[in-house]
Amino acid sequence: MKIFLLSFLSAVYLFADAHIFVYHRFGDDRFPSTNTTIKELRREFSYFKENGYKVVKLETLTNALKLKKQIPDNWIVLTIDDNFKSFYQNALPIFKEFGYPFSLFVYVKATQKHYGDYTSWKELKEISKYGSLEYHSYSHPHMTHLSDKELRYDFEKGLKLFKSKLGIKPKFFAYPYGEYDSRVKKIAKEFGFKAIVNQNLGAVSSKSDIFDIDRIALVGKTNLKRYLRYKELDAKWIEPLTYPKDGILKKITVQTNQKAKKGAFYITGYGWMQAKLENGILDTKIDKALTKSRSRIIVSVGNKIKTKILVKDK
Repeated sequence: MKIFLLSFLSAVYLFADAHIFVYHRFGDDRFPSTNTTIKELRREFSYFKENGYKVVKLETLTNALKLKKQIPDNWIVLTIDDNFKSFYQNALPIFKEFGYPFSLFVYVKATQKHYGDYTSWKELKEISKYGSLEYHSYSHPHMTHLSDKELRYDFEKGLKLFKSKLGIKPKFFAYPYGEYDSRVKKIAKEFGFKAIVNQNLGAVSSKSDIFDIDRIALVGKTNLKRYLRYKELDAKWIEPLTYPKDGILKKITVQTNQKAKKGAFYITGYGWMQAKLENGILDTKIDKALTKSRSRIIVSVGNKIKTKILVKDK
């Protein structure tokens, strides 16, 4: 009986949801809203190591997703957006010390135009010896504000430079600012990426959309234990699907496969509120004016969550 119980608990632990984390700047106190101190980075890496987590390549996770395999609960994927010089100078030695793989999403124009805070093409080639280089756009625009023609131009220009300067074709794409909608997603898929990642609070399961994979931002002093408890809520988002034209969020309707009677939801600017579920459906009237042009709505049932980002048209 003891052996059976241990095997059961082991299976529960091993096959649940993985987590992708995204960093930006390292050891750069000028920008606290996007900075991770080196002390904090070491604390997080040590936590992974000491608590049985396995840091794997983004490609390892996406291969499992593509094949609809069960995702190990102890898998961690580390990503970095914007190729700031502080990663190369301050964080790369820590990644090398721990032997952790990573994917760095490159803001092409910043490197091509020699912006001071960003890595050079030469430094990117050095970085590529230890992790993968991926695509984060040419001009780092608010993509939902661009026309279809402008979007395709940004992809075409950036990808051409990326390949000519680095000699590789990126497999993955991350939305600038984490902003996207169904139109942006559709056009991004045209460029043959193996997977696309967002910047939404959540986890990754075998049912995750390979072209809309959740990543949790790690900034400042983080609560890793809380983030690692999050699981993906298997749910269909019914309303809202887009930013309301009048700016008023009238209701939230999400269909889940949960038997729970209670849940909760979060709206940027308003925080968390309790909600009821009936037959797995959360259907709540809101009638609140959204306070930000980029607003997140998160629905949770227990420790399972689903996030929707709403971006106001230009």
